[in-house]
Amino acid sequence: MIDKTTIAAANETAESALRAEYDALGEALDRRGIDIGAVKDKVSAYGIAIPSWGVGTGGTRFARFPGTGEPAGIFDKLDDCGLIHQLTGATPRVSLHVPWDDADPADLIAKAEETGLGFDAMNSNTFQDQPDQPLSYKFGSLSHTKAEVRQQAIEHNLYCIELGRQIGSKALTIWVGDGSNFPGQSNFTKQFERYLASARDIYAGLPEDWRLFTEHKIFEPAFYSTVVQDWGTNYLIARELGERAYCLVDLGHHAPNVNIEMIVARLIQFGKLGGFHFNDSKYGDDDLDTGAIDPYRLFLVFNELVDAAGTPGFDPAHMLDQSHNVTDPIESLMNSAMEVQRAYAQALLVNRTALAGFQEENDAMMASETLKRAFRTDVTPILAMARLEKGAAIDPLAAYRHSGYRAKVTEERPASGAGGGGIV
Repeated sequence: MIDKTTIAAANETAESALRAEYDALGEALDRRGIDIGAVKDKVSAYGIAIPSWGVGTGGTRFARFPGTGEPAGIFDKLDDCGLIHQLTGATPRVSLHVPWDDADPADLIAKAEETGLGFDAMNSNTFQDQPDQPLSYKFGSLSHTKAEVRQQAIEHNLYCIELGRQIGSKALTIWVGDGSNFPGQSNFTKQFERYLASARDIYAGLPEDWRLFTEHKIFEPAFYSTVVQDWGTNYLIARELGERAYCLVDLGHHAPNVNIEMIVARLIQFGKLGGFHFNDSKYGDDDLDTGAIDPYRLFLVFNELVDAAGTPGFDPAHMLDQSHNVTDPIESLMNSAMEVQRAYAQALLVNRTALAGFQEENDAMMASETLKRAFRTDVTPILAMARLEKGAAIDPLAAYRHSGYRAKVTEERPASGAGGGGIV
């Protein structure tokens, strides 16, 4: 991690300009009846979880091109995640993926304390075979036709829960690659019945203060049908399992042009929005940096979240989930976290009284302009001031590059192999 004096020195040179920009924005917002300090405090309190796997280089179905200084294991990953939080002040938790991140709970806790992190939702992996795994998931896991394969997948999820319980996690996220590649390969109804039965066994193993998140994905790796393919199926799963089962929305797991913000509103309305994997995409599950393609959609999602604030029991989990193939993953994750903060801050600027009035009067133009006015506002000074007050970096990307961290870990960590293709 970076010495605090290095961050302080960089901030000192930029602080005067930041305060001038912050004060100017504060005056502009005050004329709109908005208290910039209140917005800053909410942004400062907001945090998003980093995926442990996100600090490594991803890959496509065709190839993986490794980066330099990639983490060799979970403890290197925690170092990288701790650095991201140190610079942004926005990522206080990390989400583990098992068995990729399996380790002694005491060692995980000690490393988390060293890096200033906590643990978010656990993620189970039954979409690929492991070297010591007796049975294969080639034809499915929780929905497999063979009971012994389903039981193996169930027991793995229960192990993830137990590991998470020991390190302070409070949720389990399940995504499976189960599906079919040919018409007639699987009986859709029986396959879904098997999935539900397996999921019920996992749900029964949840501690009382835990939640279960199930994740839908329109396609891949199964190219004909996918068991949990959309938010409707995901909602059915959450409803069938019980009150502590919720839907996880990954922004990249939908067909192009799907209205994701409306899906978010529906799940909020019926009490089944569990949380998010934030990223962006152009064609389908590209897992691009958050806000890289459609920052307005990200803002519209947060418009729904801010609108629902205060709803009893409403507490969605927020996490990044991305695949970085041509950028430094640390840089991408820092920028993504700040883009999520940006969308949240912009959504806090929406004049909700005016918006509700325009909606009731069917004034489409002014309703749209009310949202756009908030979106067009450059909230960069708010985000930077929140970082400054936390002791994080006014400009995290510049501070990171100036620190030489990537060159340092490149010397310390063994080079990783190119390996085969594979979507993270």
